[in-house]
Amino acid sequence: MSTENQTDLFGDEPSVTVEEVINAEVAAETASGTISAQVEFSPLPPLPEGDAILLTQFSERAYLEYAMSVVKGRALPELADGQKPVQRRILYAMREMGLSHDKKHVKSARVVGDVLGKFHPHGDSSAYEAMVRMAQSFSLRYPLMDGQGNFGSRDGDNAAAMRYTEIRLSPIAELLLAEIDMDTVAFGPNYDGAFKEPKLLPARLPFVLLNGASGIAVGMATEIPSHNLREVAAAAALTIRQPDCSNDAILDCVTGPDLPGGAQIISSHEEIRAAYCTGYGKLRIRARWTVEELARGQWRVIIGELPHGVSARTVLEEIEALTNPKVKAGKKTLSQDQADDKNLVLSVLESVVDESDKSTPVRLVLEPRSSRVSVDDLMAVMLAKTSLEVNLSINMVMLGLDGRPRQKGLTEIIREWAAFRIETIKRRTAFRLSQVNDRLHILQGRMVVFLNLDEVIRIIRESDDPKAALMERFGLSERQTEDILEIRLRQLARMEGIKIETEIAQLEKEKKKLERLLGSENALREQAAKEVEEDAEKYGDARRTVVCPAEKVTAAAVTAQKKISNDPVTVIVSQRHWVRTRQGHGLDLSGLPFKEGDKLLTAFECRLSDQCIVLAESGRVINVPVSDLPSGRGDGVPIASLIDLSGSKIAQIVCGNEESRVLIATSGGYGFTCQIKDMMGRNKAGKQFITVDGAAILTPVVYRQEDAVLWALSSAGRMLGFPIEEMKALSGGGKGVIIMGFAEEQEALAQVAVVPIAAELPAVTNTGRDILLGQDKLTKALGKRAKVGKLLDIKGKVAKLAI
Repeated sequence: MSTENQTDLFGDEPSVTVEEVINAEVAAETASGTISAQVEFSPLPPLPEGDAILLTQFSERAYLEYAMSVVKGRALPELADGQKPVQRRILYAMREMGLSHDKKHVKSARVVGDVLGKFHPHGDSSAYEAMVRMAQSFSLRYPLMDGQGNFGSRDGDNAAAMRYTEIRLSPIAELLLAEIDMDTVAFGPNYDGAFKEPKLLPARLPFVLLNGASGIAVGMATEIPSHNLREVAAAAALTIRQPDCSNDAILDCVTGPDLPGGAQIISSHEEIRAAYCTGYGKLRIRARWTVEELARGQWRVIIGELPHGVSARTVLEEIEALTNPKVKAGKKTLSQDQADDKNLVLSVLESVVDESDKSTPVRLVLEPRSSRVSVDDLMAVMLAKTSLEVNLSINMVMLGLDGRPRQKGLTEIIREWAAFRIETIKRRTAFRLSQVNDRLHILQGRMVVFLNLDEVIRIIRESDDPKAALMERFGLSERQTEDILEIRLRQLARMEGIKIETEIAQLEKEKKKLERLLGSENALREQAAKEVEEDAEKYGDARRTVVCPAEKVTAAAVTAQKKISNDPVTVIVSQRHWVRTRQGHGLDLSGLPFKEGDKLLTAFECRLSDQCIVLAESGRVINVPVSDLPSGRGDGVPIASLIDLSGSKIAQIVCGNEESRVLIATSGGYGFTCQIKDMMGRNKAGKQFITVDGAAILTPVVYRQEDAVLWALSSAGRMLGFPIEEMKALSGGGKGVIIMGFAEEQEALAQVAVVPIAAELPAVTNTGRDILLGQDKLTKALGKRAKVGKLLDIKGKVAKLAI
């Protein structure tokens, strides 16, 4: 593409250079935040004479030519008619072929061939894809093509081949093409100079806002949402009538984007207005749904409108990925986030069915897990985890009337288009006035014939040069004389003279009206505004996208809400570390079935919102939400399958809420206190938390703050009691402090317990006898932390605390 100045919007005057386009590109990037400072473009030095050229100069000029061809020739729409070159050429070619909305459809391949052969020398796929998009009601708010056949679907299905589909212009396309033969826009040669093509279309409405546009150029992009015709027309009519009206008055006419698929915008009116003022921003758009009541208190959610660009297939694929996640490349198991998302979705959703058909383009049916799940809970999870709620980008970059690509606010777009429309009507009026004057000139010559019919006939019959003779005798122009000489005899009838007089009177009346329009700026503006309002009345429709401000649903908020669930459950752990849950507390676990060779190890009465902590022999701790543990009447699952032990083995398991305090101790006599939340992490392999130094981890003790005494039992039967406050709290884990000293070399810490003051301790002796240690015996074992324990005055030794 040449780097010469581009032609003006309405004529052939130069308007913009390559250097100016690049400066405008940098300015647009600065405004949108892509770059942080304005970069001035330095003009290129002139090329040296002769055949030699520096490689740097050639590369820079070649890049600029490429940038210009993409910016102006492919990616960005014109503000005036809202079309890119390929779209404009398709519309004009179809108009030249006579494919208006009231004519029969023709094969798309025929149109594509005409477009490529005359105006757009590129691949047929580029032209056909652009044509298909202009016929898709789910892509454009106001489709410009009326297609017959398979033109694709919003689920991403491709259109049929061009040899199978048929096409014609839609009625609203007339607003782009109706005035094109009235000298309203400039024409230029096509790629080979064989035909003329319009540089713009004389749009009667601002289609750049009605249908929007999307494209990526070199260093810049555009994302213009569609808008409602009636609202945009009201803003345009106001601007045309009152060019000095305030920006607020214009913005008051436009509620917000109006998208083909409907849905709802949940961003505030202030956010919408801020995006319109700058031409850049992000709005939040959400699907719309209804609740369908069923028998026996059951219900389901019917999603009838999806955000723009989101298909039912996309939502189904996202739900499938959440409920049936795949292990990521290079990993052996699902990540913690994948497991959390799966459990979160499955806790509220039973199934999803796509019931969309030809009569109902979008109908997604969400079945809740149970009728106890609320609609708000179900939709909060769906909105947070799927594309039922997405961002709508606004980046209104386009080619202005000066030919420069720039980001523009909504008010600037409407004001600039109003200027274009007024200039278009002025050119149309001047063209029509020239036609009227020419016709009056012809009719005035014909009146001479009817007033002097006999003499005119005599001159024609007798003169050797009747043209010159008539011009000399009656003072006619050459144009009038040629018309007289071409008149047929039947046009000399008396009735024809009456028709001419009537037509002259009508033309004189029209001439005065046209001259009044051209002579009055106010009259011209009123005419332009009136036409805009008439077009809005004819083609306008109600809004599809509602603006309903609401809070954005985030994954963190949904996860936090899910944790609020406080249903009581009992976590059952077998000796082989199989785990499961049962609803409720105070259950009779004596009849629980287990796998052969396995039996009950322990059980924890807790809540669904609590955490299950696995302590590995290596000192690592891994947390699993209790809500993630399997429920039901089966045997459960190995807890090792839910975590990554990294080659270690399970030492202990403890469950509780995040604020619960836990005493951690090892057989080496060391220990510390912490909270359940201190042992939690996001990694499925957990984190290193306990320094074991070869010792075994004892059963963790969950205790309450009011519990006061820590009792330690050694393998030699010695006991030591001291206040729990003497233990050190380590939120980051570690080795801890000495709990109990040992009198013998092989002695080790066997068990710890935390009980209230003055509480009796049930125990088991080394002979297997159950005893109850009262305060009279326990008092002798009270002491300071880290002291050697004492043997109690009982028969035998204490082997185990039965608590």
